[in-house]
Amino acid sequence: MGRDCRPAHPRVLYVPCVAASPSQQRNVSAWRPRVPGVLEVFHAHFVEYAYPMHVHDSWTLLIVDDGAVRYDLDRHERGTPHDTVTLLPPHVPHNGSPATPGGFRKRVLYLDSTHLGDEFIGAAVDQPDLRDPLLRLRVGQLHGALVGDGEEFEAASRLALVAERLRTRLRATDVPRPPRADPPLARQLRELLDERLVDGIALDEAARLVHAHPAHLVRAFSAAFGMPPHRYLTARRVERARRLLLDGLPPGEVATATGFYDQAHLTRHFKKLVGVPPGRYRLSGGSGP
Repeated sequence: MGRDCRPAHPRVLYVPCVAASPSQQRNVSAWRPRVPGVLEVFHAHFVEYAYPMHVHDSWTLLIVDDGAVRYDLDRHERGTPHDTVTLLPPHVPHNGSPATPGGFRKRVLYLDSTHLGDEFIGAAVDQPDLRDPLLRLRVGQLHGALVGDGEEFEAASRLALVAERLRTRLRATDVPRPPRADPPLARQLRELLDERLVDGIALDEAARLVHAHPAHLVRAFSAAFGMPPHRYLTARRVERARRLLLDGLPPGEVATATGFYDQAHLTRHFKKLVGVPPGRYRLSGGSGP
């Protein structure tokens, strides 16, 4: 018999050590709390799993409790030592992989624009890793409140203080610059992909609609956003799938609702981008407390 790696918190997905090699050990807990502004809470321990380049439509607030993560954001290599708070902005592609032999243990909040607007994206791209002991303490306290049942008022109060601190830090580090304008072709294709997220769109049709050659359109999008259009579309679909799974929908229904061909198609891409299959992800937290 292998040793018992069962986590103490009931929401954490149990991955028995006896059945998993070090590269396969993935403990994940995900849920949607009843706290305005928080789309998802995600706790994970990954040993060798690496996130491919992907994008979120929400803010990603990350702390690492053990180990470290290296990642690329806006074509710059970054890192998350355990004493920092990392804030990744929406719509900007990034990846992530372990920077230490034992992998990493992280706690993540996905936040909507209630507390952080798009005006802070530029500052977050320039300085996503914030060395701020008080902010780090407050984010940890916020996670503690989000784990407890019936502590929504405390969590909302702590989130207000965290968001205020983030805004203060981002304003202090922001360097005035002209707003970044995405190239027209890339922006038009992104808008088409967002509009056709479920139904999808053929590349030839998209090229006709924006009056560009298909190959040129793919190159323009990849150069502007750091990832090819098919990977952007998949990442957006997986993002929507996460929300529906945490609402309690079964993976088969989620696959249909998010534009995947079938459950197997969803599973393949979901596992690649999230680290666990959609069924396990759904069971790790359900619809929250």
